[in-house]
Formats: sequence, C-alpha cells, structure tokens
Amino acid sequence: MSERAVVGRTLAESSPVQPRDPRAPAGAPNVVVIVLDDLGFAQLGCFGSDVATPVIDRLAAGGLRFNRFHVTAMCSPTRAALLTGCNHHAVGMGFLTDIPMGFPGYDARIPPSAATLARVLRDAGYGTFAVGKWHLAPRWEQTAAGPFERWPLAMGFEHFYGFHGGDTNQWTPELVRDNGFVAPPRTPEQGYHLTEDLVDAAIRRIQDLRHAAPRKPFFLYFTPGAVHAPHQAPRAWIERYRGRFDAGWEDWRARTFARQLELGVVPPGTLLPPRPAWIEDWKTLSADERAVYARLMEAFAGFLSHTDAEVGRLVAFLEQHGILDDTLVLLLSDNGASAEGGPGGLFNEHSFMLNRADEVRRSAARLDEIGGFRAYNHYPWGWAWAGNAPFRLWKRFTWLGGVRTPLVVHWPRRIERGGALRAQFCHAVDLFPTVLEAAGIERPASVGGVAQRALDGASLLSCFAADESPAPRDTQYFEMLGSRAIYHAGWKATTDHVGNQLAVERELVAGSHDFDKDRWSLFKLEDDFSEARDLAAAEPERLAKLVALWWSEAGRNQVLPLEDGFLARAAALVRPMFGFRPSVELWPGAGAVSEDALPPLFGGFSVTAELEVGREPVEGVIAALGDWTNGWAIYCLSGRAVAALNVCGEVHRIAAQESLESGAHSLRFEFVRRPAGGGKLTLSLRDRVLAEGEIPVNLPLRWQIGGAGLLIGRDRGFPVCDDYAPPFPFSGVLQRLVLEVTRRPRGDAERGVAAALRHE
Repeated sequence: MSERAVVGRTLAESSPVQPRDPRAPAGAPNVVVIVLDDLGFAQLGCFGSDVATPVIDRLAAGGLRFNRFHVTAMCSPTRAALLTGCNHHAVGMGFLTDIPMGFPGYDARIPPSAATLARVLRDAGYGTFAVGKWHLAPRWEQTAAGPFERWPLAMGFEHFYGFHGGDTNQWTPELVRDNGFVAPPRTPEQGYHLTEDLVDAAIRRIQDLRHAAPRKPFFLYFTPGAVHAPHQAPRAWIERYRGRFDAGWEDWRARTFARQLELGVVPPGTLLPPRPAWIEDWKTLSADERAVYARLMEAFAGFLSHTDAEVGRLVAFLEQHGILDDTLVLLLSDNGASAEGGPGGLFNEHSFMLNRADEVRRSAARLDEIGGFRAYNHYPWGWAWAGNAPFRLWKRFTWLGGVRTPLVVHWPRRIERGGALRAQFCHAVDLFPTVLEAAGIERPASVGGVAQRALDGASLLSCFAADESPAPRDTQYFEMLGSRAIYHAGWKATTDHVGNQLAVERELVAGSHDFDKDRWSLFKLEDDFSEARDLAAAEPERLAKLVALWWSEAGRNQVLPLEDGFLARAAALVRPMFGFRPSVELWPGAGAVSEDALPPLFGGFSVTAELEVGREPVEGVIAALGDWTNGWAIYCLSGRAVAALNVCGEVHRIAAQESLESGAHSLRFEFVRRPAGGGKLTLSLRDRVLAEGEIPVNLPLRWQIGGAGLLIGRDRGFPVCDDYAPPFPFSGVLQRLVLEVTRRPRGDAERGVAAALRHE
C-alpha cells in the first residue's frame, strides 16, 4: 500500500490509505503493576508475617518472590524510578513532589527525555490505566489550574482515577478522574472505602477495553493508598486482630524472623540484630501504652488484610475472564515500613505538628475509634522496626529497612515453577526494561521528538526462568534526605546519617547529624543478609573505593546538593506558577479549592462573606476547609453565625448570641495570632462584634495532609465539628467570599516557610 492516498475526481479513480494504528506484538502480555505503600519487608504472609494476606501469598505461590529487591526509601522517588527506568534524582525526583526545589535532581518534574513506561506501552498499542495514588506532579501543579503536563494523562496513561497527594483519608478522599476533581460515589455512612472504589474502577476499565478491543493488551498501574497512614479499614477487618499483638513488637519480630528462616525468605546464618536503644522495651510500657500501641497495630493489620482481599477481587476478575494466565503481575512496596508515627504512635497524624506529650492518654480514651471515621492513625515506630525484620531502621533511610521491600512476580504463561525464591540484586529501575522485554517492545530512541536518556535499569526477565541467572547489574547508589548508601558487586556501604527530618529521630536515634562527620559502615551482603556485621575497620580500602563510587554516581545522577531536613528545603522551593496572592475572592458553586491555591493561613487570616438572609432563620455552611481531624468552618445554626477551628481534634468555637436579621450582611471572621502563640478569634458584622474567643495553640502550617480543599456554601465528607452534618448547604444567598492574610510571618521558622511559599 502506498504511503499517500491517491485522490481522483471520483472514488473509482482514487486509492485510500488506511491509518497504521499501533498494535502490540503478538503474544504481548497484559501488565498489572501493584504498588503498595509503606509496606515493610516482613509484613506479607509470604515474607514471614502472620498478618493474613492470602491473595498475595497465592500470587507468590504461583510465581516468584525476590528477596533482594530495592527501592529508594520514599514514595514519589520510587514511583518515578519504576515508571521511567531511571534513577530518581536523574529524573528530578530526589524527594517528594510536595517540596519541589529549584535544582535539577529535586524539581519534581519528570523530563520528556524519560518517557514513562505507560507512554512507551501506549505508543506500542497497549491500553493504559492508572488507578490510585499518583504523587508525581509538583505540589503547585496539583490544583484545578494545572498545568497538566505531569498529571497521568499527559504521562502516557489514557485514564486515571485516584488521588494526587502522598496520602488521603480512606473514607473521604479528594478524588481525580482524568483531569478533573470529582466527589466519591458514596459517603462513609453508605459504606464507602477508597480501596474498594479503586478496585471497582480498575475492573471497569479492563471490562470496557475488553468489550471494545478484546485482543488489545493493557497496562494497569494500580496504587492504592494502603498501607500508608491513615490506617483505616472497615471495623470487622480490624476486629479480626483483637489481642493478636498484645505480646509486643519484640515478640512479633522474633516469631516473624523464625518464619522467614523457615520460608527461606532470609538465608540460613542471617543474624537478627537486637532491639536498639531508641525502641522501647515492651515490658517497660504502661498498661495504657501497651493497649494503644497494640490497637494501632491491629488497625494496620486490618487495613493490610482488607487491601489483600480487594486485590483478590481484581485477581478474581482477571481469572474468571481468562485474563490472568496472560498477565504479568508485579507487586511491590515503594519503601520500607514507616516510622512517621514516632515512638508513641498517633491517633491523628496531623498532630505531629503540635508535639503533644499526652497523645497516649488521648488515644487510650478513644481506643475503639482507631481505624474508623474519626481517627487518622499511625502506629508507633516499634512496629515499623518489627515490620522491617530483620533489617535496621525504616522508610526515609538507605539502610535495608528503608530500601529493601518485597517483590512478588506472577505470570503463569512464563513462570513454570511457582513458589520459587529469587535472590538476585535488583531495583525499581529494573522493572521498566523487564516489562518491555516481556512485551517484546524496544524502547524508542526518541519519544514525541525528544531523545531519550539511557536507562539505569536492566531487565530481570532472565531471572524469571532460572534462579542461577546472574543479577542484571552490579551497582546502585542510594540517597534520601541525606542518608546515603552504595551497592557494588555484593558489598554495601551505608552512612549513619540521621538528619533533621523529625525532631524525635534526631533526639533518640543514634547517628550523625553532620555530613562532614558521617561514618560509613561496610557490609558484605552475600554473607550478611541483614547488615549486621560492619566490616569497615577490616576493609578500609574497599570502603574508600565504595565511598568514591558513591560520589561519582551522585555527580552522574544529579544528587547534589545534599540536605537532610524539611525547612531548609522549603527555602529553595520552586515558585508556584501563578504565585501566592495575599487575598482570594471565591464564589459558591465551584468545586473544592485546593489548599495549595490558597494563601498560607497559619500566621493570621480573615474571611469576609457577603450574604443575604431571608425571613426564616438562616442555616448552613458558608465556608469549610478540612474536617474533624483538622480544619475550620464558618456556618450558621438557627440563624446564628458560628466559627469553629478544629486543630487536630480539639474544637475551638465562637458563636453569636443573636440571629442574623433579614437583609444583606458582610459577615467577617478573623484569626489574629499572638506573638507568644495561639490567638484571638472574632466574628463581626462590619464594625459590630458578634462573638470573641481565644485559641491557645498555633494554627497548623497545613490543614489537611490528604489534600481536602476549601468548599464555599456547603461541605462534604466529614464535618469540622459535630454541630452539623455535610453537605449542610447555606440556606441564604451567598454572593462572594474574600479570604485574606492579615499578618506577616515573624521569626526565622515562620519567615522560612512563608518565603518558601512566596508569600513575602
């Protein structure tokens, strides 16, 4: 057929040309990549846990387990590495997208020169769907204004349903479908849970594709929020674990390690390092501490088992429709278990901003609410330590506890001996070339007219067939928040750098806080699976070569400059595209306004609402941001204006004594921060004060970790307090609302954050 159509005077004199649509190679498998979040090496049943994960265990029994699989120690970087096949700094994702800095390795912008796996597969004839957590668009690009170049649809996925941020409330998520925000299809009271919704969406997408083009293979990138905090699951799943963790983390870790040895997940001769000083001895804890810590772990376990069951629904659908045998399933975690709950855990994860000393007492008083609607809970770091057995430390550190996670591979058509273990060193960057080789697709030299950078990963496909196949690569650097490591030819060197991320870690965890004084340890991983025997003193020349190799890799991959804290990073933030305004004007009827599109409110702000009231007592929400875990709202009850600030579960409320008269009003709420902390709350009508009050604590730098936005004229999800139930729409006429900053930041910490937000 000619390349160009021949167009004559009539159809009989003309010759058409059919478009050459891309078609995947014959026999190309479907691909399902499942990325779990904050799951430790020891937390799946097939890796030694007694937490029930029968579906994942069955995938492992019919496939392979890799026990030397590595990631980057944080979520956004691992996901970028997986989807591009390139090291995370090399594609601008040296840290989370929440703090995009103005340096090449940290700008949180995957470049066009590193086209994603989804883009390559789509261009080769695959259907491509992303369902779940994205967390790969810079913070300022996650609003309704975009830009959308780093949203899933511009990165090679044809459909997206999920959420943008690092975590979200499992009951009331802020959802995105394709390029727009949408509300969840049901309320929590109607039985909604995010993981269930995501599985429904994934199944629908596969069904739609099969109905329209049954021979077209698909790539499903399935990334639920599980098991990242908040650990929230239907109560029945949590109740299954009542009393199961009462013996404590040392006991659970020891029993898990014994099962790991029995299963062969860890080789004979592996040492289980003793409990470090910064992990409390379970026997010394008070009765309240043991009860709270055990319940927090029960919530995590219930969340994990519930997630496994939902993965089971997806797998069952594939199996029932004859799809599973021709599907390559890769299941992994983006980093090791999380210690961000601190030594005592958190009933409400937002409260880490307050450094509350009585968190255990608060949790003990609300024990049965853990894992439910009112909690935003995270377990203590003792469980993270146990969940990463037999390794040291956890997420955010480049010790094996942060960078070694489970990898389960299932592909019945190509894996003949299921249940086998693979011990080759591998990394998230290796999954990209593995999938391409499995599909018989060559990575193009140019995508969209942009030359592609070289891959850092290498295919693992040969390892699927034979356990004696050599590892595809022998070198990999690691860096996260100043923690550094290098692997080469069976040896690993790791720094003792702790850094300034969390104050409690800096105070309690042994290690260096100065890059110039960091000590490098050396481990022969072939003989020392758990990084238990430091050979630095015995092998100084080998260690020196590895350290030099780390610096070489750091230069090649854009790792510098090093920084180990959050506040200093904030000072180097990339300016938001549209800047930060000291005031914003808003109207009812629109969707939620992302918190990232609002001025920073922690230093002092006011809200002025222009409204009209009829003869009947006015009711409803004027403005609401967040919910009863952390948020504020202005509303009317039986005609009276009310303002409520809920700071990490503590409600501070002022209410007018008299009803608003019929007619037009300018209602103003103001928070004025005190120099010593806390501040004054005022409700007024023009110059007439309706109500005043005090709040003893500072407002948070951010109201919602999970990204719920500001709603005008109504609320949704959970309320800010029990005065009302969403949506509670405003019954009067709301003309407009003006939100403005009323106080310039003071003090080094405030000025640093405000400067980072470009507010001054």
